[in-house]
Amino acid sequence: MMSPLADLLLSPDDMAAVDRAAAASGIDSYGLMEKAGQAVAASALRHFPEALRFVVLCGPGNNGGDGYVAARALQQSGAEVRLFHLGDPKTLKGDAARAFEDCQILGEALAHYSPQPGDIVIDAIFGAGLSRPVPDEVETIIAAITKAGLPVIAVDLPSGLDGRSGQVLGAAFRAARTVTFMTRKPGHLLMPGRDLCGMLEVFDIGIPARIVRAHANGMVAENTPAQWQADLPATATDTHKYKRGHLVVFSGGATATGAARMSAMAGLKTGAGLVTIASPEQALAVNAGMLTAIMLRAVDDEAVLRAWLADQRLSTFVLGPGFGAGEKARQFVLALSGRHLVLDADGITSFRDEPQRLFDAFADGPTRLVLTPHEGEFARLFPDIAADNALSKVEKARAAAARAHAAIIYKGADSVIAAPDGRALINANAPSWLATAGSGDVLAGIIGGLLAQGAPAFEAAAAGVWLHGAAGQRAGKGLTAEDLVAHVTPF
Repeated sequence: MMSPLADLLLSPDDMAAVDRAAAASGIDSYGLMEKAGQAVAASALRHFPEALRFVVLCGPGNNGGDGYVAARALQQSGAEVRLFHLGDPKTLKGDAARAFEDCQILGEALAHYSPQPGDIVIDAIFGAGLSRPVPDEVETIIAAITKAGLPVIAVDLPSGLDGRSGQVLGAAFRAARTVTFMTRKPGHLLMPGRDLCGMLEVFDIGIPARIVRAHANGMVAENTPAQWQADLPATATDTHKYKRGHLVVFSGGATATGAARMSAMAGLKTGAGLVTIASPEQALAVNAGMLTAIMLRAVDDEAVLRAWLADQRLSTFVLGPGFGAGEKARQFVLALSGRHLVLDADGITSFRDEPQRLFDAFADGPTRLVLTPHEGEFARLFPDIAADNALSKVEKARAAAARAHAAIIYKGADSVIAAPDGRALINANAPSWLATAGSGDVLAGIIGGLLAQGAPAFEAAAAGVWLHGAAGQRAGKGLTAEDLVAHVTPF
């Protein structure tokens, strides 16, 4: 049965604590292992009926115990099964030792396995708890199976993947399917783990939800509407454009205006009541010839901007797309320190030499700043955090958000959205074809449109990333940024 807790994300340490708590409550831990192994066998039989034989690779811990149960269940079903083990299975302890004894299938050392056509490999070597590079013997087997192109079913997580970070520890299997239990781990969603897991199944093996939820701190989850929908502003029947907020997007010079227009249109389509492009005088004509529903205002320098800011209805700003990096960008950002600001691209790069100046400007009061760095831009603002290889992408984003007092979108195929209070969401709905010029400009505009309507910074950032991914899915492969804007819709 698929787990009703599949929406949760627990670290490997948290899941180990769940297992201990379940055993302490009187639940038969071997019974849980039995259900886990049976679930793996059921998945193998259901999805690979063409298998000539199932090859089960068992490790020296409880993941190996799941493998021994799966091997026994497959053999009892009438399938051809071969068993290979890492280390001496007679040294196994606890439930894994019992699973080995009950299996009664004569196994061989892992190094003796030679891949054959028609093999379906069940990887039960390490699972999610691995925290060090795989041994050379395992790396050799991974390489041989990969070269042979054999389908792999991973138990819990492909061996060689860190369940906390999704990073490869020396070498890892690329699974066709991964079967895990009760909940997912961050490594199932973070790259490259998400790709290496293949199709993911989350089985309920009978641990009570109360025990699982007691160890899920709620600070890390997948980015879905359930995480932020209640915090988005509802559209009242008596609303009008001024109640839906005024978004301002800054334009670059005459030859760099397109990014701002795409960002502004995305903000308008997301629901902002009014959108203005603040343009240099030299770019007014170019922008005016391309705008209809979006207003235009000449803003050439900091003095003009500060005078305009006397209008308190100007609540939210996007700066960065096509703007140009340098002192002008820094001046504009600091002038906007009391307003909501989405800082992207050139706006981020402008503070690479003095990031603390940016952070200090937005340090007080509610979170008003949303930063949208890709990996290179993240390293410019947070060089020490980016260089710390002991941290996962989630941990890096959380540390950056706390330092900057900002909502951080650490962009990528596995974008992580983090808040200063430690909340973090991993996004998984973005198609690969979103990686195209101008896509980030559209994202900045979507977030700006949500902020303008009154959404809190973290929720606006998270919703913006999800809506951006949904628009990409609707637009389809081969999209351009202009196509993407056309498919933006409010939630």
